[in-house]
Amino acid sequence: MVVGNKLQVLDALDVAKTQWYHFTAIIIAGMGFFTDAYDLFCISLVTKLLGRIYYHVDGAKSPGSLPPNVSAAVNGVAFCGTLAGQLFFGWLGDKLGRKKVYGMTLMLMVICSIASGLSFSSNPKAVMVTLCFFRFWLGFGIGGDYPLSATIMSEYANKKTRGAFIAAVFAMQGFGILGGGIFAIIISAAFMASFHAPPYEVDPVGSTVPEADYVWRIVLMVGALPAALTYYWRLKMPETARYTALVAKNAKQAASDMSKVLQMDIEAEPQKIEQEKIRYGLFSKEFAKRHGLHLLGTTTTWFLLDIAFYSQNLFQKDIFSAIGWIPSAKTMNALEEVYKIARAQTLIALCSTVPGYWFTVAFIDIMGRFAIQLMGFFFMTVFMFALAIPYDHWIHKDNRIGFVVMYSLTFFFANFGPNATTFVVPAEIFPARLRSTCHGISAAAGKLGAMVGAFGFLYLAQNKDKAKADAGYPAGIGVKNSLIVLGVINALGFLFTFLVPESKGKSLEEMSGENENNGEGEAGASSSSSSNH
Repeated sequence: MVVGNKLQVLDALDVAKTQWYHFTAIIIAGMGFFTDAYDLFCISLVTKLLGRIYYHVDGAKSPGSLPPNVSAAVNGVAFCGTLAGQLFFGWLGDKLGRKKVYGMTLMLMVICSIASGLSFSSNPKAVMVTLCFFRFWLGFGIGGDYPLSATIMSEYANKKTRGAFIAAVFAMQGFGILGGGIFAIIISAAFMASFHAPPYEVDPVGSTVPEADYVWRIVLMVGALPAALTYYWRLKMPETARYTALVAKNAKQAASDMSKVLQMDIEAEPQKIEQEKIRYGLFSKEFAKRHGLHLLGTTTTWFLLDIAFYSQNLFQKDIFSAIGWIPSAKTMNALEEVYKIARAQTLIALCSTVPGYWFTVAFIDIMGRFAIQLMGFFFMTVFMFALAIPYDHWIHKDNRIGFVVMYSLTFFFANFGPNATTFVVPAEIFPARLRSTCHGISAAAGKLGAMVGAFGFLYLAQNKDKAKADAGYPAGIGVKNSLIVLGVINALGFLFTFLVPESKGKSLEEMSGENENNGEGEAGASSSSSSNH
């Protein structure tokens, strides 16, 4: 059964009915993503606490806080690690195979999660340096998870529901954020019940109980649990058939691996793989001609989206304080502050973040990637401008709820939109032997955008009047102008989306032009031999 000269084992995967192994793959890849999100986002729950414990100033009116450069380092160092990890492990995943590298990234995440909670010494500088060191390597492991999870899921999935499966892996990120928030709520509540402390304004030193130092360590270290639990299952998962057949050139092995997985007989066809002669590399003219614009499209859209997406952390604190979810710091003790911040983040995740992801899972194979991404960027642009232009109107006490609703909608359409699709598409449109590398490059561009969003806007959004800016920051362009800039960035994302092809319902080999007769013929041939076999 040779379908248009396509390997039977790949065809079997493409037309397989949705079955149990698809869900185990989602869970195995998804738990990695759950951990990634938990680890990346849980730091924002405890930065305030770190400031109170290690940067307390006697006699100050408000609690200690991390100096701007320390705060940027603690929050941002994991991003730098992630960026490096995406490039390195993406490349390695194409060199050594998905499965080998997958176990390595997980181990790295487990070790560094635990180590980041063990940051030694009571001297603030030493704690911050060791924390940053291990957060960097934790990020490095997390970075490897991006290209590998996406690639493994896309290579295991069938044609009809591939988008939904990859998006489901990504949607576990929402649960990771939720899990981090809920866990921090439980821990801080338990510690509050056991160790009573007065608010900061009553007793500045007594408001931070010595046991509070355990809270942030426990929150960071629990990130190792979900990863450790899936380690065994990751080792048992066979290498993906597409890697074995198309990259390692072992069709027989691929057939026997997938017969076990699909629980059906697949005959091995050794003779068919010999024919591929042209193997263009990442930097070749041939790649530029075929996939150059695609790669430009996936990198730019992910970059632009993440600027907007990660700038949210900026406004979150102000918004929570503004609508009274988080009272002013001096009226709380240290643990109470962790509790309130975690509660606010969890509510936002429940109401706008998580639903957005699952909307994408539900609709991506119906509407297609392209439509969802365009729609998402369009609405994000609209809502950003709607927040920015009448910004002075939103500041008033009576209009705050409106602001939060608009703000939540912006991020609902990020997740039911480009945040999910920019993750799905790069795993589908490139040839197997470059797939994880290209996904890694796209994801790294995204992380670069995340850094611009998280730190560029920290400085940009400061008040134009230096006296009113946060302690230690120079004057910026103000929140209103920052929102306008973000609106423009989203509009650019809308335009760059036009470079990315639609992959809904097509086989991976059809998208990358890998199953034509002369090994890899003209890309045009692949579209004519369309999927109606």
